[in-house]
Parts: sequence; C-alpha cells; structure tokens
Amino acid sequence: MVGETGKSSLEEQIDENLRKVFQKDTEEPVPDRFVDLLKQLKEREQANDK
Repeated sequence: MVGETGKSSLEEQIDENLRKVFQKDTEEPVPDRFVDLLKQLKEREQANDK
C-alpha cells in the first residue's frame, strides 16, 4: 500500500527507523579536539583572505 508521500509502508518504516538512529548522533556534543581543529582552519582561511 502506498501512503500520502508515495512511499510504501515498509519504506516509511525504514525512513522512521533511520531518523531515530541518526537523531541520536546529531544530539551528541562535538568533541573539543574537533572544535579546535575547525577553529584553526577558520583562522587559516581568514589569514589567506587578507
């Protein structure tokens, strides 16, 4: 059976389960080391633009 979105109920279940799995990942904090690396890259970009 196809729902309003044009997807079968199985596809809708898969979508919902994937959302649940990846939602947990998006709620985790970014590690400090990664934030520091991003800051360094941004500083280098700004220095190169001058």
